[in-house]
Amino acid sequence: MRSQKIAITVGILIVLGWLGPVSASSLKIGFVDIQKAVNECNAGKEAKKAIVKEVEKFQKQFADKQKELQKMKEDLDKQAPMLNPDARAAKERDLQAKVREFQRWQEDTQNEVNQKRIEMERNISLGLQKVIQKLGADEGYTFIMELNENIVLFASKAVDLTDRVIKLHDAQKK
Repeated sequence: MRSQKIAITVGILIVLGWLGPVSASSLKIGFVDIQKAVNECNAGKEAKKAIVKEVEKFQKQFADKQKELQKMKEDLDKQAPMLNPDARAAKERDLQAKVREFQRWQEDTQNEVNQKRIEMERNISLGLQKVIQKLGADEGYTFIMELNENIVLFASKAVDLTDRVIKLHDAQKK
Protein backbone atom coordinates (compact mmCIF):
# COMPACT_ATOMS: atom_id res chain seq x y z
CA MET A 1 0.00 0.00 0.00
CA ARG A 2 2.76 2.41 0.99
CA SER A 3 4.90 1.66 -2.07
CA GLN A 4 1.82 2.04 -4.27
CA LYS A 5 1.26 5.53 -2.90
CA ILE A 6 4.92 6.39 -3.48
CA ALA A 7 4.77 5.15 -7.07
CA ILE A 8 1.62 7.12 -7.78
CA THR A 9 3.07 10.25 -6.15
CA VAL A 10 6.29 9.99 -8.15
CA GLY A 11 4.30 9.47 -11.35
CA ILE A 12 2.21 12.54 -10.67
CA LEU A 13 5.29 14.59 -9.82
CA ILE A 14 6.94 13.56 -13.08
CA VAL A 15 3.86 14.38 -15.11
CA LEU A 16 3.47 17.75 -13.46
CA GLY A 17 7.17 18.53 -13.78
CA TRP A 18 7.72 19.05 -10.05
CA LEU A 19 10.93 17.10 -9.99
CA GLY A 20 12.85 20.13 -11.20
CA PRO A 21 15.84 19.31 -13.37
CA VAL A 22 14.69 15.76 -14.12
CA SER A 23 12.94 15.72 -17.46
CA ALA A 24 11.04 12.80 -18.90
CA SER A 25 13.73 12.30 -21.55
CA SER A 26 16.48 12.00 -18.93
CA LEU A 27 14.61 9.54 -16.74
CA LYS A 28 16.21 6.15 -16.41
CA ILE A 29 13.82 3.73 -14.77
CA GLY A 30 14.30 0.08 -13.94
CA PHE A 31 12.29 -2.63 -12.24
CA VAL A 32 13.31 -5.59 -10.10
CA ASP A 33 11.14 -8.54 -9.16
CA ILE A 34 12.39 -8.94 -5.58
CA GLN A 35 10.54 -12.21 -4.96
CA LYS A 36 12.05 -13.76 -8.09
CA ALA A 37 15.50 -12.49 -7.10
CA VAL A 38 15.16 -13.92 -3.58
CA ASN A 39 14.08 -17.29 -4.98
CA GLU A 40 16.66 -17.54 -7.77
CA CYS A 41 19.84 -16.11 -6.26
CA ASN A 42 22.33 -18.60 -4.80
CA ALA A 43 21.62 -17.47 -1.23
CA GLY A 44 17.90 -17.99 -1.84
CA LYS A 45 18.45 -21.48 -3.23
CA GLU A 46 20.62 -22.37 -0.21
CA ALA A 47 18.01 -20.97 2.16
CA LYS A 48 15.31 -23.00 0.44
CA LYS A 49 17.41 -26.17 0.84
CA ALA A 50 17.88 -25.40 4.55
CA ILE A 51 14.14 -24.87 5.02
CA VAL A 52 13.32 -28.09 3.14
CA LYS A 53 15.77 -29.93 5.43
CA GLU A 54 14.04 -28.40 8.49
CA VAL A 55 10.61 -29.39 7.16
CA GLU A 56 11.77 -32.96 6.49
CA LYS A 57 13.13 -33.20 10.04
CA PHE A 58 9.83 -31.83 11.35
CA GLN A 59 7.83 -34.32 9.27
CA LYS A 60 9.84 -37.25 10.65
CA GLN A 61 9.31 -36.06 14.23
CA PHE A 62 5.63 -35.49 13.42
CA ALA A 63 5.25 -39.06 12.13
CA ASP A 64 7.06 -40.49 15.17
CA LYS A 65 4.89 -38.56 17.63
CA GLN A 66 1.75 -39.45 15.70
CA LYS A 67 2.66 -43.17 15.89
CA GLU A 68 3.23 -42.83 19.61
CA LEU A 69 -0.21 -41.25 20.08
CA GLN A 70 -1.84 -43.91 17.90
CA LYS A 71 -0.21 -46.66 19.97
CA MET A 72 -1.44 -45.01 23.19
CA LYS A 73 -4.98 -44.88 21.79
CA GLU A 74 -4.86 -48.52 20.67
CA ASP A 75 -3.55 -49.60 24.09
CA LEU A 76 -6.32 -47.64 25.79
CA ASP A 77 -8.95 -49.20 23.51
CA LYS A 78 -7.63 -52.71 24.33
CA GLN A 79 -7.45 -52.06 28.07
CA ALA A 80 -10.68 -50.08 28.42
CA PRO A 81 -13.02 -53.05 29.01
CA MET A 82 -10.77 -54.33 31.81
CA LEU A 83 -10.25 -51.00 33.58
CA ASN A 84 -12.51 -49.59 36.25
CA PRO A 85 -14.20 -46.29 35.28
CA ASP A 86 -11.76 -44.11 37.30
CA ALA A 87 -8.67 -45.72 35.78
CA ARG A 88 -10.16 -45.50 32.28
CA ALA A 89 -11.01 -41.81 32.78
CA ALA A 90 -7.46 -41.13 34.02
CA LYS A 91 -5.94 -42.83 30.96
CA GLU A 92 -8.30 -40.92 28.65
CA ARG A 93 -7.24 -37.63 30.32
CA ASP A 94 -3.59 -38.59 29.85
CA LEU A 95 -4.21 -39.33 26.18
CA GLN A 96 -6.07 -36.03 25.68
CA ALA A 97 -3.23 -34.15 27.41
CA LYS A 98 -0.72 -35.83 25.09
CA VAL A 99 -2.87 -34.92 22.06
CA ARG A 100 -3.02 -31.25 23.18
CA GLU A 101 0.74 -31.26 23.82
CA PHE A 102 1.29 -32.73 20.35
CA GLN A 103 -0.92 -30.07 18.74
CA ARG A 104 0.93 -27.27 20.55
CA TRP A 105 4.27 -28.77 19.54
CA GLN A 106 3.11 -29.03 15.93
CA GLU A 107 1.95 -25.40 15.88
CA ASP A 108 5.12 -24.15 17.59
CA THR A 109 7.33 -26.07 15.17
CA GLN A 110 5.46 -24.75 12.14
CA ASN A 111 5.77 -21.21 13.49
CA GLU A 112 9.49 -21.72 14.11
CA VAL A 113 10.08 -22.95 10.55
CA ASN A 114 8.02 -20.03 9.20
CA GLN A 115 10.04 -17.54 11.26
CA LYS A 116 13.31 -19.01 9.97
CA ARG A 117 12.04 -18.74 6.38
CA ILE A 118 10.93 -15.14 6.90
CA GLU A 119 14.26 -14.21 8.53
CA MET A 120 16.27 -15.82 5.71
CA GLU A 121 14.17 -14.03 3.06
CA ARG A 122 14.56 -10.73 4.92
CA ASN A 123 18.35 -11.09 5.09
CA ILE A 124 18.55 -11.97 1.40
CA SER A 125 16.27 -9.02 0.53
CA LEU A 126 18.55 -6.66 2.46
CA GLY A 127 21.54 -7.92 0.47
CA LEU A 128 19.62 -7.52 -2.78
CA GLN A 129 18.62 -3.97 -1.83
CA LYS A 130 22.28 -3.03 -1.37
CA VAL A 131 23.07 -4.46 -4.81
CA ILE A 132 20.13 -2.57 -6.32
CA GLN A 133 21.20 0.71 -4.71
CA LYS A 134 24.76 0.30 -5.98
CA LEU A 135 23.53 -0.61 -9.47
CA GLY A 136 21.23 2.41 -9.48
CA ALA A 137 23.96 4.79 -8.38
CA ASP A 138 26.66 3.34 -10.66
CA GLU A 139 24.49 3.33 -13.77
CA GLY A 140 22.62 6.59 -13.21
CA TYR A 141 19.10 5.30 -12.68
CA THR A 142 16.51 7.84 -11.61
CA PHE A 143 14.25 5.12 -10.17
CA ILE A 144 14.47 1.40 -9.63
CA MET A 145 11.12 0.13 -8.49
CA GLU A 146 9.93 -3.22 -7.27
CA LEU A 147 8.02 -5.10 -9.93
CA ASN A 148 4.78 -6.00 -8.22
CA GLU A 149 1.63 -6.84 -10.13
CA ASN A 150 -0.49 -4.83 -7.68
CA ILE A 151 1.50 -1.66 -8.30
CA VAL A 152 3.18 -1.97 -11.70
CA LEU A 153 0.64 -3.21 -14.19
CA PHE A 154 3.07 -3.34 -17.09
CA ALA A 155 6.83 -3.12 -17.39
CA SER A 156 8.90 -3.73 -20.48
CA LYS A 157 11.42 -6.55 -20.21
CA ALA A 158 13.98 -4.01 -21.41
CA VAL A 159 13.86 -2.25 -18.01
CA ASP A 160 13.66 -5.45 -15.92
CA LEU A 161 16.89 -5.61 -13.95
CA THR A 162 16.07 -8.73 -11.94
CA ASP A 163 18.48 -11.11 -13.70
CA ARG A 164 21.32 -8.58 -13.49
CA VAL A 165 20.66 -8.03 -9.80
CA ILE A 166 20.73 -11.80 -9.19
CA LYS A 167 24.06 -12.12 -11.02
CA LEU A 168 25.56 -9.16 -9.16
CA HIS A 169 24.31 -10.48 -5.82
CA ASP A 170 25.73 -13.95 -6.50
CA ALA A 171 29.06 -12.49 -7.69
CA GLN A 172 29.26 -10.36 -4.54
CA LYS A 173 28.93 -13.47 -2.33
CA LYS A 174 31.78 -15.36 -4.03
